[in-house]
Amino acid sequence: PKGTFLSGSIFFKPKTHLYMEEGAVLKGSDDISNFAIVNTRIEGQSLKYFAALVNADKVNGFTISGKGTINGNGHRYWKSFWLRRQVIPKCTNMDELRPRLVYISNSNDVQISGVRLMNSPFWTTHIYRCNNIKLLNLHIFAPAAPVKAPSSDAIDIDVCSNVLVKNCYMSVNDDAVALKGGKGPWADKDPNNGNIILRRCKISNATRLLWLKMRPDTPQHYEYILVEDITGDAKSMLLIKPWTQFFDLKGRKDIPLSRANNVTLRNISLSCDIFFNVRKSDQYELKDFTFENLNIKAKNAQCDKEIISNFEWKDVKVNQ
Repeated sequence: PKGTFLSGSIFFKPKTHLYMEEGAVLKGSDDISNFAIVNTRIEGQSLKYFAALVNADKVNGFTISGKGTINGNGHRYWKSFWLRRQVIPKCTNMDELRPRLVYISNSNDVQISGVRLMNSPFWTTHIYRCNNIKLLNLHIFAPAAPVKAPSSDAIDIDVCSNVLVKNCYMSVNDDAVALKGGKGPWADKDPNNGNIILRRCKISNATRLLWLKMRPDTPQHYEYILVEDITGDAKSMLLIKPWTQFFDLKGRKDIPLSRANNVTLRNISLSCDIFFNVRKSDQYELKDFTFENLNIKAKNAQCDKEIISNFEWKDVKVNQ
């Protein structure tokens, strides 16, 4: 109901839901000891870590709805993170202990709609191993000032299928929508991981239209990606480069080979700084890309077609 309710981690059981009346605020504790340590999924790994403020595992049909607010109350966590970074510059996201806002896992037919999700200490909405998910009419926010909210991803979709994100406002300090499939030098052998398919997306005002992060410590396979019907602007249309943040082969001697294939960008009218921001590397193989019906205005219009094997262009116009 209407009012402010301070809480640590909450766990929803089957056949339960969270409904937030207008004026209702579920406010997270800024004391990490109020959050349970559980077996969970975080940073592409299955391990023990702190539960989120709102948790639902194996709760088919789970819903969060209404016009209320889930407020992570993250200010104290953010300050602590940046202080630790000053002392230990290489500290990772998980070294500074902090909870996510919403974590839903191993569930089908989930819907989150209407509510405001704000000020998360860490990732805002993390969905893992779920099918048939709808995220509708959400307002997701984390501030850049006076203290920047680090790693406050709006929506993390992790080994899921059939996900719809529609009419959502997102203003955070990391990824808006991040698609995750697992991390680590043996990620392709882990049954808890999965491949990624991205279809039928409409995006505008993007930093990058499509970014394939190529971690040299993780064997990655991006395939059957379709990005179409795009208008707007971005700094880069396509970005593919090695990504070495927190690089760790964990004793593996070779660099696992990654691949990207059957990637199509079509029906796109875009203004960008860099059209083809792709770096050649022995760490990955790129093949079977298609650019179709592109009308691009770019400050840097160059494209090295030799980087991608079987690279097909159909009706592509790139002007400076």
